[in-house]
Amino acid sequence: MSATAVPKVAVWKFSSCDGCQLTLLDCEDELLAVAEAVEFSHFVEASSMSVEGPYDVSIVEGSITNSHDIERIKEIRAQSKFLMCIGACATAGGIQSLKNFADVDEYISIVYAHPEYIKTLATSTPMSEHVQVDFELRGCPINKEQLLQVISNVLLGKTLEMESSSVCLECKRRGTVCVMVSHGTPCLGPVTHAGCGALCPSFNRGCFGCFGPSDTTNTASLVDQLRVLNMAEIDISRIFHTFNATTPEFRDVPMTDALAIDDGETL
Repeated sequence: MSATAVPKVAVWKFSSCDGCQLTLLDCEDELLAVAEAVEFSHFVEASSMSVEGPYDVSIVEGSITNSHDIERIKEIRAQSKFLMCIGACATAGGIQSLKNFADVDEYISIVYAHPEYIKTLATSTPMSEHVQVDFELRGCPINKEQLLQVISNVLLGKTLEMESSSVCLECKRRGTVCVMVSHGTPCLGPVTHAGCGALCPSFNRGCFGCFGPSDTTNTASLVDQLRVLNMAEIDISRIFHTFNATTPEFRDVPMTDALAIDDGETL
């Protein structure tokens, strides 16, 4: 991008909880420093002001859940030199992608008094299934330090790299004792991408897989270990099918009765 022109940055929301945008706002002092170097041309969460593109950088939160979303992301892609997706929704379809494994029409009929007014796709999908994405930042929500690092590197023209190790390495770095080994707590740390700083294990809780699968995963081996811990098959299915359910590594874990409770009723 030009060395003289002020870079134009836009932040866009699709189907999501806004948590990743709030993470950006939580940067506070750091965000103010970034704001001095760029023009936030569109960021509804922070300001009602909106400037037309093209944009140097577009940051996208949320998943594609209706036909209008598809049109919007294509328009945004056409106006953006660099498109970055943030969070599990934009990179993997999010928690709402659980509908991909179910009968959406049945859900709509149960939840809404007038289902005929509801227009939605049968699936929730990441942005990469519809447009070219230049970079993905995982997490539910994302890590704000990682976000600031990526934004800074983009603006400076530096190489974009994110650590590809698992949460287990983060546990070792902070001296956190393995919760699976020490007290038999089920944990997705061995197959989950680093980025959270091993937050849950630091509180003696197992990793929930918020950052999606690591670059090299062996879910079959972890499933065997979860069985050794006497974890029920339905619970094994459920622990993998949450925030990043549609990623191939987690999706391929058997889904048998994963959306059913013990008495056989559908959730």
